Amino acid sequence: MINHIYNLRKIGCLSIFLLFSSIAWAQSGFKLKVDGEVEQPLALSLSDLAKMERKDAIMKDKAGNSHTFNGVPLAAILARAGVPSGKALHGSENLSKYVLVKCADGYQVLFALAELDSSVQDKNVIIADLIDGKPLLKEKGPLRIVAEGEKKTARSSYQVTSLIIGSIKK
Repeated sequence: MINHIYNLRKIGCLSIFLLFSSIAWAQSGFKLKVDGEVEQPLALSLSDLAKMERKDAIMKDKAGNSHTFNGVPLAAILARAGVPSGKALHGSENLSKYVLVKCADGYQVLFALAELDSSVQDKNVIIADLIDGKPLLKEKGPLRIVAEGEKKTARSSYQVTSLIIGSIKK
């Protein structure tokens, strides 16, 4: 009986290891693209993102349960790409700029640069790769944008693939 329980534990541990290994292997070639009106276009791997500044964001699911997401502040990614922020953001040309978030399934959401800038408002928006300390599920990852504090989670989208910076032209 003890050997049977021991073998079941070994199989369980092996299964968990294989699950996380297969998720990591499937996502190893993934790159988050940052393009458009940027000084420096980017293609960030998951390991690149893991080395950047990290922040938590709390969001409730449809059942009302709170979850803690962890990832890179969107503003930090935009700064690395040379997108205007702070005083450089102010002025009609830069205040008409936006970030279009594209997802693998074709879903897209839009954020004004001003709403992401700490000199304008205190909005916590991250590109998350962890939920409650664990990697996002394959069908919801490898990355999710999380806009903490929004009443509806419509802009907190799954399977983020790219960030396109643009502006409204006259």
